[in-house]
Parts: sequence; C-alpha cells; structure tokens
Amino acid sequence: MEYVLTAQGLSKYYGNFKALDGLSMHVPKGAVYGLIGKNGAGKTTLIRMLCGLQRPSSGQYALYGVSCADKKIGAVRRRMGAVVETPYIYLDMTAADNLKEQYRVLGLPSDAGIAGLLSLVGLEGAGRKKVRNFSLGMKQRLGIAVALAGGPDLLVLDEPVNGLDPQGIIEIRELIVKLNRERQITVLISSHILDELSRLATHYGFIDGGRMVREISAEELEAACRKCLRAEVSDARALARVLDGMQVDYKILDERRADIFTKLNLSQLVLALADEGCELLSAHERDESLESYFINLVGSERHD
Repeated sequence: MEYVLTAQGLSKYYGNFKALDGLSMHVPKGAVYGLIGKNGAGKTTLIRMLCGLQRPSSGQYALYGVSCADKKIGAVRRRMGAVVETPYIYLDMTAADNLKEQYRVLGLPSDAGIAGLLSLVGLEGAGRKKVRNFSLGMKQRLGIAVALAGGPDLLVLDEPVNGLDPQGIIEIRELIVKLNRERQITVLISSHILDELSRLATHYGFIDGGRMVREISAEELEAACRKCLRAEVSDARALARVLDGMQVDYKILDERRADIFTKLNLSQLVLALADEGCELLSAHERDESLESYFINLVGSERHD
C-alpha cells in the first residue's frame, strides 16, 4: 500500500506535558482518513506539526516518503493544503481577492483558476462579496478554496464542520467527497462529529493521550460494528457445534460469549443447545456505532 503520510515515534513535549507521545500513523494514498480523539488527545498538535507550524521533540514523519528532517520537506509540503483550527482568510476582502492573495503568496504566475476554485466550493456567486458578510459555512468553504489554490493532492482539515448548521455540514461533506473521488485528493480530517465522519472516512486513526491507539479501515470497522446477536452461554464450544450445524455466521469471543450474525429463532436455538447440555444465559442485539466503538476503545470521558 502506498502512503502519502507516515509517522514513527512522533512526540511533542511542552515542559513536562506530552502533547504527542510516540505516535505512529499511516495515511494511504487516496484515503479520507478520519482522525478521532478526545479533547486534548493531540489531534491539533499533530496537524500543526504536519503543516510545519511546530517541530517534533523526537521521532519523525514523512510526506510522500520525504522525512521531516530532510531539506526537501518544504518543497514537498507544497503538495499539501490545510485549514487548521479556523480558515486563514481576510474579512475585508472579497473571496476572489483572498484567492488572488494566496496565488501571490504561492508565486503562481496566473490567477486564471480562481473562478474555477470558487465554483468548485460553491461560491461562484459570491466572488465580489466581502468575506465579513459570509455565513460560517461560506467562510469554511472559502478556507478550503484557499487551501486548494496550489493544486495540492493532500488536504488537511481540522474540525471543518465545527459550528456549522445541518445544511452547512452537508455542503462541506459533499465538497470533501467530490475532492476525494473526482480529483483524487487524499484528505486527513479531524472531527468531533463522529456520525458525520462515518459518512466520509475510508480509514480511521484513534488517538488517546498523544498515542495512536488504533488504525483501522472503514471495512474493518464495519465488520467490527455490524449488527449481531450477542449470546452468553454456559459452554461456547457447545454453542459453536450448534451454530455450525445451523450453518450460520458467528464469532466466538470467549468461553461463554459469541456474536451471531445471522437472524435465528431463539426457541430453536435454546432447544438445540439443551441437546448439547448447554444453557443460553442471555441474548441481546448489538449494533455498535462509530461513537460507541470509540468510547469502548479509549474510555467514556467527553470527547471533542
């Protein structure tokens, strides 16, 4: 698998406080990688570091195979666009003038692509309107347009739907999907709205205490969270024999519990288990969401 971003043993210390503590991560090319963690878990510190706004205390990361310690990292980082915390835009300028300024900063020879960028983010009718009069969603979309000005193939977004109304959230979601699928832009996105993130992400990274707790693909997560019947019995081996005979899909969890992924007649199951000298102690449906998976993984404290 080809990765656009990797990190190994990445740490960031502020005095005795460890914002990042030996973090490792792998962002595949073409992915929408969802970064999930509680408030203070280290998500924004990580994003700022990747953007070159902070330096690691130890460890390293690489963009497109180029180490952050390499002199070439600055040139490689131009392949990345980012919106960190809040969009970096000028409120007293129009959307078009904001993009012209970004083109100037990047040293782009022509601003011929500005109209196309405004259209891409749904601001084609607002190019002459002062940004201070924009809604929060319009400002966020302009911030993404500014991040796209250099034609990056990696886009980093820190809480892009934070504070938006439902319509604004939908617009940002559709934009991210469009950029990923139609323009093949890899997206790294942190968000505290986990239900919304589950509609976008192809891969996830769960951070807790400055460490990467788990990286998982959307397919693997779906398999882990799919709807099932959680059964507790007196003997899981006897349950396995019964379920094999019924030709159903199941997973033994331990000596007493199993997840059954095929709908069953519980009365028939109880009778079949009785023939094996096994008792059904409890059974309940289980359909884990991304949020419950996250809470079970890192704990139930409030997350951002």
